[in-house]
Amino acid sequence: MALFYVRRYGGEDEQEEEAEAEDRARVLLERLQQQARARQLQKQREAQPQGREGPGDAGLSPGGEPGQGKGKEKRKRESEEQPSAHRQKKLKTKQQPRSPSEERAGTEEAADGSSPTKKKKANRKKSKVQQERTEADSEEDIKQQENRNNFKNRSNKRKKADEETQGDEKEKKESSEKAEGNQTTEEELPLAASGEEADCPPSSTMIIGDYDAKPVQKVQPFLPQWLAQPKRVQKRIKDNLCPISDVPGIHPRLLKKLQMNGIESFFPVQAEVIPAILQSASNGYLLGRGGYRPKDICVSAPTGSGKTLAFVIPIVQVLLDRVVCHVRALVVLPTKELAQQVSKVFNIYTDGTGLKVALITGQKSFAKEQEVLVQKKVTGYCSLADIVVATPGRLTDHINQTPGFSLAQLRFLIVDEADRMIDDMHQNCLNQIVKAAFQGENDSGFMLFQRTKPGPITAASSCSPQIPLQKLLFSATLTQDPEKLQQLDLFQPRLFTSVYSEKNRDGTEAEQDTNNKYTLPEELSQCYVPCDLNSKPLLLLYFMLKMKFTRVLCFTNSREASHRLFLLVQAFGGVTVAEFSSRLPPNERKRTMKEFDQGKIQLLISTDATARGIDVKGVNYVINYDAPQFIRTYIHRVGRTARAGTAGVAFSLVLRIQERRFLRMLRDAGIRDIQKHPVKGNSLKPLVQQYEAALCKLEKTVKDERAQKRA
Repeated sequence: MALFYVRRYGGEDEQEEEAEAEDRARVLLERLQQQARARQLQKQREAQPQGREGPGDAGLSPGGEPGQGKGKEKRKRESEEQPSAHRQKKLKTKQQPRSPSEERAGTEEAADGSSPTKKKKANRKKSKVQQERTEADSEEDIKQQENRNNFKNRSNKRKKADEETQGDEKEKKESSEKAEGNQTTEEELPLAASGEEADCPPSSTMIIGDYDAKPVQKVQPFLPQWLAQPKRVQKRIKDNLCPISDVPGIHPRLLKKLQMNGIESFFPVQAEVIPAILQSASNGYLLGRGGYRPKDICVSAPTGSGKTLAFVIPIVQVLLDRVVCHVRALVVLPTKELAQQVSKVFNIYTDGTGLKVALITGQKSFAKEQEVLVQKKVTGYCSLADIVVATPGRLTDHINQTPGFSLAQLRFLIVDEADRMIDDMHQNCLNQIVKAAFQGENDSGFMLFQRTKPGPITAASSCSPQIPLQKLLFSATLTQDPEKLQQLDLFQPRLFTSVYSEKNRDGTEAEQDTNNKYTLPEELSQCYVPCDLNSKPLLLLYFMLKMKFTRVLCFTNSREASHRLFLLVQAFGGVTVAEFSSRLPPNERKRTMKEFDQGKIQLLISTDATARGIDVKGVNYVINYDAPQFIRTYIHRVGRTARAGTAGVAFSLVLRIQERRFLRMLRDAGIRDIQKHPVKGNSLKPLVQQYEAALCKLEKTVKDERAQKRA
């Protein structure tokens, strides 16, 4: 309060500000010194031995007499409390405000505009500064003394806290001393509070939400039972071949067809899936096993494991005894090339059976495809196809625009590459197929076996028989996301999936964990080559010319990159090369694939158009010129080699900036057997000069192509 009145009624000038700054610095220095002394005292107390020899030693004085130490402590504390109380009274008297007369005199002087002489003004300033310093000194002395008392009280508290466990009498004395200490602490100044913070013992409490690093537990997904406990299929093809005669239920006519095509044994996937589909249709079209609706089937197996034949054989066998031609089986595939391949397999095994297969992919005109699907007669439209192989877009057009095209008698809906069908927004197509399959009437009128959408089994629903719709899903990278699979509206599905099968020392097979998302062909060797962007074309040429690679399938991420790389390799020379992408017409793509199968083309540069399901025969090497961005793309690319138990090698050219992410992507998918295959820069030097000349040719070719497009 004294400082407040001096500042209020005295004239502030530069000298007063300097004096105040010096006082503040002095006070801050004294506080720091006090805190340092407090830390030193605390260290000394911690250095002293904590334990005592006996319970009676705590109260012994230095002379050895019991109780003397406690009496001295009490007398010291009382003598220290008396002067501190006296000083506090002094401080209160000094801090009392001035009288009203002094305040009025001061205000009159401040309001008066006349200035006194310079000497009087200087003397008044000096006296005010000296008064302020003396009052500040007296305040600081009182504060220092109180801090010392406070430190001593704290040390006494700690000593008595250690003696709490030594008897009831000591606990009573310590409680009284704590009460006295609490009274003194209530009268302490803020400076003492800061000393207490510096002198307080470390706390043993735990702060909730602290920033300590804690291991984060990975949340395990909760899967439905059919996903969590699938039917396991062995991955080793060579060690688990099953003779076709050992698979029960296959028609003799189909066994003869298989032998004519050189098939003597089934792969593990085929040996498990074919009997399951045949069993679901053992009671004919109307009912499943036991008179109930048949369960849907999902198959997730590596590329080249024979998934196509796994659904072709049972579907042909179920439809062998059909009388009236209706669309009973519908196969939906994502690409035209894959649809052509599946249609070809169906034609092989339906030859001579009277079953008709229709392919609708948009390669022919819409009118010609309509002629293959339906025929108009006097009594109405009749179907000309038992099995339809289609792509999603063209199939949707025929459902909406072709009169007489009906799916009301559809028994099997096969979705190959099911994960891509879901991810590529073809869900609307699948919904339209299901809607067309469950319509109650068609243009010809009332149906005998009217089919309605399945619901709960009741007595009324069991009275009228109807053809069930069974869904068969196949993919090498079938998703395990229940939310996506729920969109397909599967009925009590069964999952067949491949796992690794390793042999123990005693010859028994030990199956590894099925937590790995995807599996690769058994005989596939994987390598990756770290490189720079400029050296990628040189590495491809090095593999073809120096390493003598043959029958190579090279993948890029876009058709523009595929076309430029094709032009560059063609300009370099020495390699028979071709490109395969959607920029080429269907006839040219078909011719290119045929020449590659015949061995006339050694390097086929392609986009992901050939990565899905297409069975390219005799591919020795797969080169990922552009590293795939997704694990599913990688699985399908490298799956073009090492098919049907044969050996194959996959190389991936990975930029050094992509290497870490690429390896993490494979590791997260459970693929750990990829090897690093660096290529030294000296190996590429002989190709540089010819490569630069090829770049000049490429530049001219690209300019000419652009000019032709503009014209």
